[in-house]
Amino acid sequence: MSELQMGSGEKSFAEIIWANEPIASGELAKKSEETLGWKKTTSYTVLKRLCDKGIFQNDKGMVTSLISKKDYYAGQSTRFVEESFGGSLPAFLAAFTSKKKLSDSEIAELQRMIDDYKEE
Repeated sequence: MSELQMGSGEKSFAEIIWANEPIASGELAKKSEETLGWKKTTSYTVLKRLCDKGIFQNDKGMVTSLISKKDYYAGQSTRFVEESFGGSLPAFLAAFTSKKKLSDSEIAELQRMIDDYKEE
């Protein structure tokens, strides 16, 4: 899944699907026209491309995801850390926190996540 990529327009379109699924393809075209200013043909072209990538499916005019939003972005995050930091999460966090101070609540949330991970 980490190999799956979408351009910014595709991501905006995917967000519409994830927020409304299951959604009829005609309704999806209307929402993408309202939100993105896309013509119906553009919506159907992008939908087909995302279906071909295995991210969504269009079954008899009903569009649903094959990959959840959470799983898609988790894969993209993993890919970024692997490519940019040799797969080292501590190296990523060191780089991230060198430019942004973490709040006490962010530190507590990270600690909770680490503790939960240890328990598994």
